[in-house]
Amino acid sequence: MEKMKMESANLTDMNIDKIAALFPNCITETADENGKLKKAINFDMLRAMLSEDIAEGDEAYEFTWVGKKAAIAEANHPIRMTLRPVMNDETVPTGKDSEGNPYCSSGSVNWDSTENLYIEGDNLEVLKLLQESYLGKVKMIYIDPPYNTGNDFIYRDDFAVSADDYAEESGQLDEDGNRLFKNTDSNGRFHSDWCSMIYSRLMLARNLLSDDGVIFISIGQDEIQNMINLSNEVFGEDNHIGTVSRVMKSGGAQGQFFSPNIEYVAIYAKQITHTGCFREPISEEIIKKLYTGVETEGERKGEKFRPFGLYQSSLDPLRGCSNQRYYIQAPDGELLIPPGNAMPIIKRDGEGIIPKTSNDKVWRWSLDRYKKEKENGNILFKKSNGVLINSEGEPAHWNVYTKIWLSDREEEGKVPVDLITKWENRQSKKELQEIDIPFEFAKPVDLLKYLMDLVHNNKDSIVLDFFSGSATTAHAVMQLNAEDGGHRKFIMVQLPETTAEDSEAYKAGYKNICEIGKERIRRAGAKIKSETGADIDYGFRVLKLDDTNMQDVYYTPAETTQTMLAGFESNIKEDRTDLDLLFGCLLDWGLPLSMPYSSEQIEGVTVHTYNDGDLIACFDKAIPESVIKTIAKRQPLRVVFRDDSFSDSPSKINVSEIFKMLSPDTRVKVI
Repeated sequence: MEKMKMESANLTDMNIDKIAALFPNCITETADENGKLKKAINFDMLRAMLSEDIAEGDEAYEFTWVGKKAAIAEANHPIRMTLRPVMNDETVPTGKDSEGNPYCSSGSVNWDSTENLYIEGDNLEVLKLLQESYLGKVKMIYIDPPYNTGNDFIYRDDFAVSADDYAEESGQLDEDGNRLFKNTDSNGRFHSDWCSMIYSRLMLARNLLSDDGVIFISIGQDEIQNMINLSNEVFGEDNHIGTVSRVMKSGGAQGQFFSPNIEYVAIYAKQITHTGCFREPISEEIIKKLYTGVETEGERKGEKFRPFGLYQSSLDPLRGCSNQRYYIQAPDGELLIPPGNAMPIIKRDGEGIIPKTSNDKVWRWSLDRYKKEKENGNILFKKSNGVLINSEGEPAHWNVYTKIWLSDREEEGKVPVDLITKWENRQSKKELQEIDIPFEFAKPVDLLKYLMDLVHNNKDSIVLDFFSGSATTAHAVMQLNAEDGGHRKFIMVQLPETTAEDSEAYKAGYKNICEIGKERIRRAGAKIKSETGADIDYGFRVLKLDDTNMQDVYYTPAETTQTMLAGFESNIKEDRTDLDLLFGCLLDWGLPLSMPYSSEQIEGVTVHTYNDGDLIACFDKAIPESVIKTIAKRQPLRVVFRDDSFSDSPSKINVSEIFKMLSPDTRVKVI
């Protein structure tokens, strides 16, 4: 019976397999640290396969820094960690809401029904764990990483320095072992450390983007050039959509030469050929002014439209419009045609004539296009005098309009400019004050809503932010869903960085940033619901990064003696629950973490069913054969048991045989 690996994907092995599929002659073998043979790349052969002109010597166009190779290796290196569900979180402080009422927040909100995720932990490790479950599924990523101004706390990843150096710097870790340090400009590796930190995370983030996905990266002046260089390398220069300037504040007198009022948003596509055009949503002012019609019948009943004349005087009849001068019959039988002297010989609906001079005006559409649009209900007649003429050459009593539907034009709004002057940071301060959340330097909700709305076809998308901070992105997702009826889902990832003891957040009872972010989502959701009444997803599942559910013996049997084995009653850690094991299996099998599941008792054992049979799990010991058969008869796609659920090898073989007989397409594994 196959055993689950219970560690994140080895991206190096996956990349080797991709190369092997393209260039099998470039694959060789080498010995690993245990002397076992494994696949490897013959890079000389690969270079020869890719180019006749092989670069010689050390000179080449490239962007590099101290620690780059180690950052690449670390991004590809698998980890033995997991995400543990938190249905109730006792660490969230008891405090008072904006009205002075006491509260005690729980961890998750609407655990059973929500499709949103809030993940606490080092985002490098979390991104690794999400590689299989969300590979190619994220439509939009927004991040606001440290700007590296000389006072930022950034992640000190252990690959960036030698083991000895890291040991010396261990005092820079917080009391929970979080890998943070204050990156000051006195550090000789000031830019290199920052580049290493960002690079590995961008590599992993790119894998999660869908083919039509887009990433938005807020960044300041100190590292804008390095961010562009890094992103060009990870996403490709051809996928650089643009870099937008944003006014974060007006006025000010800081700085020696210029007051720093501008920051930037670097924007990259996963595959720019798959990315739809960016368009700003049509404003409410324009909608009220122009979209005055409302359909009263048919499939589009109740939809707003803008009447637009089928005749436009600016059209030049002599430039490719030979089939656009014809009669249109009005509701009372009057034949209508644009002004001019050339008239169709036969006075009948649809009869046409070729314009002879520039005075013989034409319709915007050909006759065939007009007939098709009329059949689809997109033509409107209104009483009018003098715009058109009739078949007698006299002023007609009607005008002809096409219906431009608001729902069709929302994706065809104004092309955005590359300078954002709205939504300065002072707006975010007000937003947080309204829900009594103490946090500095958050981005405005409207900015995030604006960026989401630019992305083509985004209403049912997954939005990821792995530098979540105060969770502005989650707030924006809920607000936009409430406004346009969308079904966007968010995934927030944030390291539980401790708050300073002299900060307002700490004094209010928030010991780390995750507590702030979760509480903001709760309060923002309550506010949006009270103001709009929208029936959207206001919940989120909390997951916390932790070490693996498995004992070390699970991974190192070759190094484990029988004496050591005697001390283990189980290969699973004692403090892990069924829910911990279930979500560990979801990660291992590459299933999304937000689907519904149920648990039931069958003959005294607990059986978990995830997403209506995508996975059925039972982690009890001594599972009766009758329960195995019950599970098999449900024909799930996947099934997982504990390895020690079965007393011996014959029992495992019996389980395999049961599934071969009752559900041959089910994949069966053990942990």
